[in-house]
Amino acid sequence: MSVRLHLDALLHRRRMSLAELSDRVGISPANLSLLKLGQARAIRFTTLAALCRELECQPGDLLTYGPGADHLEDGEA
Repeated sequence: MSVRLHLDALLHRRRMSLAELSDRVGISPANLSLLKLGQARAIRFTTLAALCRELECQPGDLLTYGPGADHLEDGEA
């Protein structure tokens, strides 16, 4: 089972760039890109809360759990 991060879909819906989200959340573009690409191994609750605040969503809108490899992956919402 894997956790999938739906960052691309939420950014698209909010018409926000990765760079803009990076500035708003206070995460480097490189680290945010790792999350987006599914290459991060972990995410802090403070980071998750900041992403939800800026994307106006709930954690369940950003993350899902389902079949696949045991790591964060980018997926479609």
